[in-house]
Amino acid sequence: MQIAFHIGANCTDEDRLLKSVLRNADVLLQQGIAVPGPGRYRKLIREAIESLDGAQPTAEARDVLLDAIVEDDKITRLVLSNDNFLTVPKRIFDHGVFYHQAEKKVRGLHSLFPEDDIALFMGMRHPASFLQETATRAGVTGLGEYLGVLQPLELRWSDVIRRIKLAAPQTPLYVWCNEDTPLIWEELIRLFSGVSADMPIAGQFDVLSTIIGPEGLEMLTSGMASLADDDIEARQDLIADILETHALPEQVEDHIDLPELTDAVVQAMTASYEADLDVIGQMEGVELILPFD
Repeated sequence: MQIAFHIGANCTDEDRLLKSVLRNADVLLQQGIAVPGPGRYRKLIREAIESLDGAQPTAEARDVLLDAIVEDDKITRLVLSNDNFLTVPKRIFDHGVFYHQAEKKVRGLHSLFPEDDIALFMGMRHPASFLQETATRAGVTGLGEYLGVLQPLELRWSDVIRRIKLAAPQTPLYVWCNEDTPLIWEELIRLFSGVSADMPIAGQFDVLSTIIGPEGLEMLTSGMASLADDDIEARQDLIADILETHALPEQVEDHIDLPELTDAVVQAMTASYEADLDVIGQMEGVELILPFD
């Protein structure tokens, strides 16, 4: 069985990708693709991995889990998502390591499903806005207590990705930037769900519709009607043009007020983020999904 697992990161997605895929659940099921509700598996898988504590599961563990998650024995692909899979916001920087539990969680997942074809999916975010949001969720007011020995400019998504790949070198890993999601949302839905390329889907504008006004939505509807479904570049060009002129500032601008994140620090973090994406794009077994690519 194929298992597509969206593992976060925290504060990048807010379950929007899962919700968009769930809009197509009935049609996907006809293709042998199951998208169970998160209540059926998030706690179950988390507790199963924690109970392993590095050991191997029993021979029947996989079947017990699958019986609890899906009811149809004819499923060929299972689509799962948990923004907090790697950890909760409060523990992201435990022991001075960015997602220090990443290897343990990924190894545990593979131990539970040893014979299945697992693919991992993860969204990233500008380190400054990521720190702002996760620190808020963690209930901390300063980065000193949150990051420990780490400094804001030391955050590298490539470090997390490298350790995930070390834990599961044969597992495909698809990553993208949260800032790009309005442009690549349809591609993410199709890639994550595994739906056939010719199947119409719902939800491809779920993200975009939350950040543009009514006039922009009208332009989107009329513009898309004149474009071929498979002309991805033209569709992304249209979305980019609409975002340029009709994006709602309060929906697209990050509010950063942590005292450690001065304008100069944020600018430096932007440069390091862009350089880090170049590194990630060259990593073996990792597909960086970019617009206009």
